[in-house]
Amino acid sequence: MKLLDPIVAWRDDISQIRRDIHAHPELAFEEFRTADVVAAKLEEWGIEIHRGLGGTGVVGIIRGDRPGERAVGLRADMDALPMQEANTFAHASKHAGKMHACGHDGHTAMLLAAARYLAQHRDFAGTVYVIFQPAEEGGGGAKRMIDDGLFTRFPMEAVFGMHNWPGMAPGQFGVTAGPIMASSNEFSIVVKGKGTHAGMPNLGIDPVMAAVQLAQSLQTIITRNRNPLDAAVLSITQIHAGSADNVVPNHAELRGTVRTFTLEVLDLIERRMEEISRHTCAAMDCEVEFTFQRNYPPTINHPEEAAFCADVMRDIVGDDKVNDHVQPTMGAEDFAFMLQELPGCYVWIGNGVGDHRAAGHGLGPCMLHNGSYDFNDDLLALGGTYWVQLALKRLAKP
Repeated sequence: MKLLDPIVAWRDDISQIRRDIHAHPELAFEEFRTADVVAAKLEEWGIEIHRGLGGTGVVGIIRGDRPGERAVGLRADMDALPMQEANTFAHASKHAGKMHACGHDGHTAMLLAAARYLAQHRDFAGTVYVIFQPAEEGGGGAKRMIDDGLFTRFPMEAVFGMHNWPGMAPGQFGVTAGPIMASSNEFSIVVKGKGTHAGMPNLGIDPVMAAVQLAQSLQTIITRNRNPLDAAVLSITQIHAGSADNVVPNHAELRGTVRTFTLEVLDLIERRMEEISRHTCAAMDCEVEFTFQRNYPPTINHPEEAAFCADVMRDIVGDDKVNDHVQPTMGAEDFAFMLQELPGCYVWIGNGVGDHRAAGHGLGPCMLHNGSYDFNDDLLALGGTYWVQLALKRLAKP
């Protein structure tokens, strides 16, 4: 493994930053303290900063000593999740109901390590933009930064992202060309009937039976309308109806999520959901209110950039530690918005299975969005090295 010696030497310093951020988690668009920490460190290392994009975003500008017009962007997310931490070690969350359970503290720290190195080793041509983004966890902070002029104020030829991945061994990387994470979408279907006494259902219009029929019928989109080779998920996760055993309610509601790897499949599912909802409810004499909300598009890596990232990884950890056809996940990621604007690639870095956790960790597994999760500080030097080598090799690439 070819790690950059200065970043290895800074491990304790970067780990301290990471653990400080972990202990003070902030939710989407509330990352004021985290942004202050990031900005202070960048300025301490002589890096020009710009603040306020997406609300709490921070962009650092690292210019090489040699002239060059090319530029590349490296992105890390900063926000935490609205959940309770089960860990009790020294750097556990100090704020009830808030936790860095997805490793954004580690992502921020790895990019800070890379920024510090690049600031001290500017023998390159061009510019590296380090992008610290708010509100990945459902807030669409990437889109907000773009709307605030991220790519117009800081023009770059490509942008790259990275996420830790529990279950993948430390020292390993995963990447694939094309879709690596799914689109994230929510739906609500309100079936409107006419309430009545449950012993006299003929006097009303039962929305519960219509909702039951609808829940079954929606799955035919996946089994009969979708090409079986196109991955997609339609999950009804909530059904709400009624408040008493002897009352037929006025309405029933179904809620859930849809995940796809392409917008074409997403268009199909949304269209068929609306049609089936409308016709099924009409057949049962009910009215319907159908709402479909598209949150994040699929995260689709550009093939050339994916191959380039895999080569950078191999140079650092060796061919046997790089899976360049990693299986995509139905999880979602708002870095997708950035990949819709520019060429780029999103990769995974192995976080292990939890053996790294200090005494005082919770009883659950070290999985993303779990109360017992903790980022593996052994990744800090590797992630920082990857960022540096990616930026330098991209800027030097013909």
